[in-house]
Amino acid sequence: MDPHSWSVDPDALAVVPTLAVGYLLLQVWWPTSRERRFAFAASQLLLIAVFVTPLETLALHYLLSAHLLQNVAVAEWAPGLAVVGLAPALARELERHATVRALTHPLVALPIWLATYFVWHVPRIYDTALEHPATLLHLEHTTYFAAGVVMWWPVVHGRGPDGVKALYLFAAFVLASPLGLLLALVPHTAYPFYEHAPHLWVDHLTDQQIAGLTMAAEQAVVFFAVFALYLARFLRSEAIVGVYGRH
Repeated sequence: MDPHSWSVDPDALAVVPTLAVGYLLLQVWWPTSRERRFAFAASQLLLIAVFVTPLETLALHYLLSAHLLQNVAVAEWAPGLAVVGLAPALARELERHATVRALTHPLVALPIWLATYFVWHVPRIYDTALEHPATLLHLEHTTYFAAGVVMWWPVVHGRGPDGVKALYLFAAFVLASPLGLLLALVPHTAYPFYEHAPHLWVDHLTDQQIAGLTMAAEQAVVFFAVFALYLARFLRSEAIVGVYGRH
């Protein structure tokens, strides 16, 4: 297959319009700001970008680095933007349900996201999913997105103080980063599926090292940026409290 060919993932072409229509309907009862609508639109464009472009072809047939880029977009970027896109009033309404409150508790949400990430990257499971793109691979991507929504919820809509949110983000980075570093440092290829894939641009071990380093660097940038935001908010609030406390 031509590595530059565009893919037409039927799930993405069905899921993204469905989510978009659902979001527009929710705007009737729980309208959001323009910035939040932009964030949700960006999340859906990201899904289209990783599943209906040559990146999908590269991920399914050639490069581990392309597949890990998909995973990062589906498990971190897209769900995070989608959660930002939800109206706070809608979030409060959803949290009236015990299941939602339980799943989005920080001590539950983070382990769910980490477990989803690590389990799907077990070599045997990873390869099996790639060998069954119409079923298991779609399940993988669905669980990535769902786990990502759960993981970002306490940060975006959680009622905890900014200092706790900063610690949560720091923990997410520290606990998730070893996966990318491990892929970058192991001296052999970890996934037979890509070891037997056609060579494209780089050898398979180099491809794996690029994938691992890219994943670790991306998580460092994204999580540190959001961590820094909440830490700055926490320090600013503490400074304000300190000033008024002296009076």
